[in-house]
Amino acid sequence: MKQKVSVPFMLLGILFNVCLITANLLETKVIQLFGITVTAGLLVFPVSYIINDCIAEVWGFRKARLIIWSGFAMNFFVVMLGLIAVALPAAPFWEGAPHFNFVFGMAPRIVVASLMAFLVGSFLNAYVMSKMKLRSGGRNFSVRAIWSTVVGETADSLIFFPVAFGGIIAWRELLLMMCVQVVLKSLYEVLILPVTIRVVQAIKRIDGSDVFDEGISYKVWKISDI
Repeated sequence: MKQKVSVPFMLLGILFNVCLITANLLETKVIQLFGITVTAGLLVFPVSYIINDCIAEVWGFRKARLIIWSGFAMNFFVVMLGLIAVALPAAPFWEGAPHFNFVFGMAPRIVVASLMAFLVGSFLNAYVMSKMKLRSGGRNFSVRAIWSTVVGETADSLIFFPVAFGGIIAWRELLLMMCVQVVLKSLYEVLILPVTIRVVQAIKRIDGSDVFDEGISYKVWKISDI
């Protein structure tokens, strides 16, 4: 019998993909909040980790793995289409080429850094969430959500910034940027936690699912095991 996909899972999966693609596009703008310089992607990227927490909590690591790979594929697809669009000749009368190219013409090392950091950070987030749920017997969701985010976001920053900006930005500045990103993204998780808790409770009630990942394979490439 074919497995069915519930409406809540489908909607969260769609939102997860949209957040990732949006974050990549917003990364091209640098903003300053309260004297702290960050990229505009910070506005939406932490939401993907919150969704990751929800999926891992309700449906388990295997479904989170499926969504992570779908997010990677869609991100890669949009990046490739953007690079193709940049390479195509612009109409002579169109004056927006420089701005379009700035947003979509990402340097190869930025693309590689972004995709690598996303995969490692997202899988670590889902893995920590899954393992902590087993050990706690499903208790202490708040603690699990925060710690899984801290681990995932730390790994994401440790990979992205050195790969993307190593040799371009001084290492002292890179380290500061990494620390700021981890702290702000984790704080984002803490502030929105009351909403996350209610969303998870509602989904469990509507979907009737609360998976514990006992005896599963945590191999990240085992997509068929869903």
